[in-house]
Amino acid sequence: MKAEDYIALEDRYGAHNYSPLDVVLAKGRGVWVWDVEGRRYMDCLSAYSALNQGHCHPAILKALTEQAAKLTLTSRAFRNDQLGPFYQEICELTRSHKVLPMNSGAEAVETAVKAVRKWGYSIKGVGLDQAEIIVCENNFHGRTITIVGFSSHESYKEGFGPFTPGFRMVPFGDAEAVEQAVNENTVGILVEPIQGEGGIVIPPDGYLRALRRICDENRMVLVLDEIQTGLGRTGKLFAEEHEGIEADATLVGKALSGGFYPVSAVLSNSEVLSVFMPGEHGSTFGGNPLGCAVARAALRVLTEEGLIDNARRMGGRFMDALSRMNSPVVAEVRGRGLLIGLELIPEAGGARRYCEALRERGLLCNATREHVLRLAPPLIITEEETDWALEQLGEVLGKEAGVSPDV
Repeated sequence: MKAEDYIALEDRYGAHNYSPLDVVLAKGRGVWVWDVEGRRYMDCLSAYSALNQGHCHPAILKALTEQAAKLTLTSRAFRNDQLGPFYQEICELTRSHKVLPMNSGAEAVETAVKAVRKWGYSIKGVGLDQAEIIVCENNFHGRTITIVGFSSHESYKEGFGPFTPGFRMVPFGDAEAVEQAVNENTVGILVEPIQGEGGIVIPPDGYLRALRRICDENRMVLVLDEIQTGLGRTGKLFAEEHEGIEADATLVGKALSGGFYPVSAVLSNSEVLSVFMPGEHGSTFGGNPLGCAVARAALRVLTEEGLIDNARRMGGRFMDALSRMNSPVVAEVRGRGLLIGLELIPEAGGARRYCEALRERGLLCNATREHVLRLAPPLIITEEETDWALEQLGEVLGKEAGVSPDV
């Protein structure tokens, strides 16, 4: 079948809740993918950072196939021989006391909301059903009813209410607004260290340190959603490390499985996760032996192959070149490590058309918030591959001011 045949099948039988670029992928290795007609592309999205280790990394593939031949699922009614070692390895790597495994990033967020609320009632002493969690405008934490209910984007919410109460919204990056929002019922803050889906928005220096102080002074739980920013993406294991703080609960997913299998987790101190008693929370697939084996291999690849440092170095290479590009359509270049956003001027006509032009040159990326071109290649990208990507971006966006973009 040809690409248009696959697209027709999707359009006929699938729900129309996505608007993907019209490329039909069939194979991936490293930073490269191939479509059904054999054309090669560089993947500069990494499945929203799920593929930090690259496509089909052989070490993770080996762990997956070996474990799949032995034991895939037990449910949490029984123990398995991968769960304890996974707990130990991820806690030691991340300096966490406890871990609670789930499957998707949204499940990790929902788990954290439940844990922080119950902590507020059982430990802080907030009145029952009065707990409030502070969230930020322009956030993206997932797609469940509770999560979209505290989004500031109406398109995420329209037609899906009524929503879960108990959230108070403040501007992202404004620590003073957080302080003003705190009251006797506030039990925590849920925030992305860098807003990914929101347009690669980086808060002012000192913002995370201020949140840490506010939580300490008011006995609140600081929850950082590092599902996109964590596990090496920003050139550190976690984005919080750029400000030298530690959250009370850190949410991870995506790259935790290297793109092979849905695995997520809440990493926290003992006090927060101690609130769950048997029967109060769980998941049939959460902590299954196949997922744990894959996650253990994915973490080893990140650390043993130096991918975190490579993200720092290649991210710097990208940022330096993009900042010097002097494109007539780029209003701002912002990023950290290999999480980079190019905000285009309104007159550029939206970022989607530039994604389509880049696809024609063999580079895949995506648009977010209409005017932002998001770049997030796998952390295994080399200097040569980085320079090739920069060449394509330069051709499409225009090498110098006044040059018409190649779209």
